[in-house]
Amino acid sequence: MTRDTATRPLRIGTRGSPLALAQAIETRRRLMAAHDLAEDAFEIVVIRTTGDDRALIAADRPLKEIGGKGLFTREIEEALLSGGIDLAVHSMKDMPTAQPAGLVLDCFLPREDVRDAFVSRDFASIADLPEGAVVGSSSLRRRAQLAHRRPDLKLVQLRGNVQTRLRKLDEGVAAATFLAMAGLNRLGMASVARAAIAPEEMLPAVAQGAIGVERRQDDPRAEALLAAIHDPETGQRLAAERAFLATLDGSCETPIAGLAVLEAGSLWLRGEVLRPDGSEVVSGERRVPVADGAAAGHDLAREILGRVPPGFFDWR
Repeated sequence: MTRDTATRPLRIGTRGSPLALAQAIETRRRLMAAHDLAEDAFEIVVIRTTGDDRALIAADRPLKEIGGKGLFTREIEEALLSGGIDLAVHSMKDMPTAQPAGLVLDCFLPREDVRDAFVSRDFASIADLPEGAVVGSSSLRRRAQLAHRRPDLKLVQLRGNVQTRLRKLDEGVAAATFLAMAGLNRLGMASVARAAIAPEEMLPAVAQGAIGVERRQDDPRAEALLAAIHDPETGQRLAAERAFLATLDGSCETPIAGLAVLEAGSLWLRGEVLRPDGSEVVSGERRVPVADGAAAGHDLAREILGRVPPGFFDWR
C-alpha cells in the first residue's frame, strides 16, 4: 500500500481524552509501519460526543441515567457513516455488541494488560483498606465485585480521567479507586497503580485492554489498510467475550465480567454476572477449541441465565 492510493490523508476519528488520543496515535503508528507511510498520510480528527458533555454536567450520576455507553460512540459512528472520517478508534470495553448498519468492526490491535489497577495514596491493596473506607468508581461492575468481597466498604460514584480521579483522591473524596492497567500503560502512567489485581480476584470487563478500529463496510481502502494491523488472537478472544456479553444483553447498567484466554490451542472463557450490591454472583467457565469461542460465549451466557435466581435482574 503506497501513499498514492489516496489523494487526501486517511482520517482517524477519536474522542479527545488523553487516553483516546493515545489509542488513535498507536493505531496511526501501526498503520505507518505496516504500509511504510509517513505521518502526514493520516489526520487524527477529534470528535466530541454527547457522552463527554453529559459526563461533565453529571459526573456523580450513573452512566445508565445519562444514556449509557452508546453516548461515547454515537457521534463518532455518525461521522464514519457520513464520510467525515475513514476510521474510528474505540476502547472495546466501551463498545455496544452490535454496530450500526453499514459499519464493520473487525480490526483489533494486540491486547494490553487486562487487569484492573488498585489506586490509592495511602493503602497498598484492597485488603489494606480499613472498615468503612470510601472507594470511588464509575464502573458498576467494579463496585459490585468490591461489594461482594468487602461489604464493609462505602462505595461512591467517581468519574473523570486519570488526573481528575487522582485529584479527588488527594482531596479526600475517596481513599481508593480503580483504573484499567491498559490505560495507565498506554499513558505511560503504570506507576500510578499501587497493585494490579489478578483476574482471579477481580474478573475484568469484557474486552478490557483491547482497541478496536471501525470502518465503513463499503470502503475497500480502509479494509486493506486495517487487515495488515489486525491481531487474530485478540479477535478470537473478543469473539468469545462479546458473544457472552451479547447473549446476556449486557449494558453499562449490568455488572458483567468476562475474560477469554488462549492456552495451547484452546480457549478458556470465564464469565460472571452480579447484583449491583454484590449480594449475589453467578459465574461459570468453558474450555473449547479456539474456533468455537463465540459459540462458547453464547452457551455460557445461556447457562448463567438459567442459573440466576428469580428476580435477579429486577434492578435493571
